[in-house]
Amino acid sequence: MSTSPQSVRFDDDTLWVSLSDGRTIAAPLAWFPRLLAASTQQRAQVELSKNGLHWDALDEDISVLGLLAGQPDLSRRTRLSEV
Repeated sequence: MSTSPQSVRFDDDTLWVSLSDGRTIAAPLAWFPRLLAASTQQRAQVELSKNGLHWDALDEDISVLGLLAGQPDLSRRTRLSEV
C-alpha cells in the first residue's frame, strides 16, 4: 500500500503532513534546517508527489517513508562527515 502526502502545514516549530490514508505526521522543524530558516512564503511553495515533498527553491526533499521512520534531514551530517 502506498501512502502519499495530501497537504502540508506548519506551526512555529512543527511540520505537519496529512497522508492519503488519513494519518497526520508531525516532525520538528529542527530536523530540517532549510525549512526552519525558510520564510512562510518559501515553505508554501511545496510540491507534493506520490512519495514525498519537494521545495525547489530550498533544495529540500522529504520522503513520506523517512517521516514515518522518524528520520531527520541527514544531508548536513553527511556533508560534515565527508570533510
